[in-house]
Amino acid sequence: MMEDNNIRWHQDDKREEEVEEEEYVLINLDAVTDLVHIPPNAPYVLSGLDTLNPTLIIDEKFRLIGEYEETIGTCLVFSECDAAPELHQETGPSEANLFTGRCIVDNKRAPTKQVKPITQLHKILKFRLSQEADIGDSTAKQTNIVNNENSNLKV
Repeated sequence: MMEDNNIRWHQDDKREEEVEEEEYVLINLDAVTDLVHIPPNAPYVLSGLDTLNPTLIIDEKFRLIGEYEETIGTCLVFSECDAAPELHQETGPSEANLFTGRCIVDNKRAPTKQVKPITQLHKILKFRLSQEADIGDSTAKQTNIVNNENSNLKV
């Protein structure tokens, strides 16, 4: 009977291991933005997140190599959207008030933002340019090497 309990415990333990946890990572491009221009909404490929040095290819032109850094404490991530304009109810009668009982929008106030928490994270993925940062140049160099090797071959 004791063995039966152990088997059940091991089965439950396996089920817990199969549950995937989401993990968020902050991507830091500070070391790159001064060196290259990254167009807004440029297509990118991020690969190797489960390795020590993930790769980020931006706009099929630039190859970046990443390195994980642990944060000191916890970083909080928020989303931001425009908040609805703030309405003020007329609080008392006024002889000058022509809009009694109506809501008034204060146009003098700066637009406000609504902030909602998304998640917390403990890792930052800091990217730098790789030695062959420009993919187009590295492909051209590889093609030239192959062409030079083929020209030395005797047929």
